[in-house]
Amino acid sequence: MSEILKENLKKEIEYVLPGDIEKRSFEIIGEELKMRHIVLDKMQEPVTKRVIHTTADFEYATTMTYSENAIQIARNLIRSGADIVTDTNMAKAGINKKRLAEYGGCVHCFMADEDVAKEAKDRKITRASVSMEHAAAIKKPVIFAVGNAPTALISLHELMVKEIFTPAFVIGVPVGFVNVEAAKELIIESGVPHIVNRGRKGGSNVAAAICNALIYGI
Repeated sequence: MSEILKENLKKEIEYVLPGDIEKRSFEIIGEELKMRHIVLDKMQEPVTKRVIHTTADFEYATTMTYSENAIQIARNLIRSGADIVTDTNMAKAGINKKRLAEYGGCVHCFMADEDVAKEAKDRKITRASVSMEHAAAIKKPVIFAVGNAPTALISLHELMVKEIFTPAFVIGVPVGFVNVEAAKELIIESGVPHIVNRGRKGGSNVAAAICNALIYGI
């Protein structure tokens, strides 16, 4: 690398205090959204921006889909002590459980439970599907945060169709190629309150980011 190039790169570096990095990141996101002529709904803006912050992907500004009054509904659930169920331990680890507990809620993930693994093997279905069925037994409102397994969304839809269980809220952002887009559309069309990212993109980090944006905004 030439000395001239090194000097030019140094000029591009912003010197930001560690405690100000997140704030500066959100400022940059706001600036770039303006450059792209994207105006976000005021209620949805903190959630979409946190997803962009997590992924550095501005496509989420156009693919994030919210049911009517989704933000208000989700935050009211959290205020009233709703639990969150994730489809991965990674998503569970990323959610601010301390803040959630201030409202009486906790985070569950049943994917690694031995009884879930055994039942899934016996029934020849995914652990994600069995996990959703186990979550349906929780005796309080539940927000489902799905960032990995489209079969989790399909299972929730089947439970709704059979009138066995209706989730209080669904965050549907699984990532991948097989059944991902169709599973998301099932949730959108179900009528259940939701936040869904249309298309193939998503992930456990996105699911956790959405949960945290909802919690922090209360």
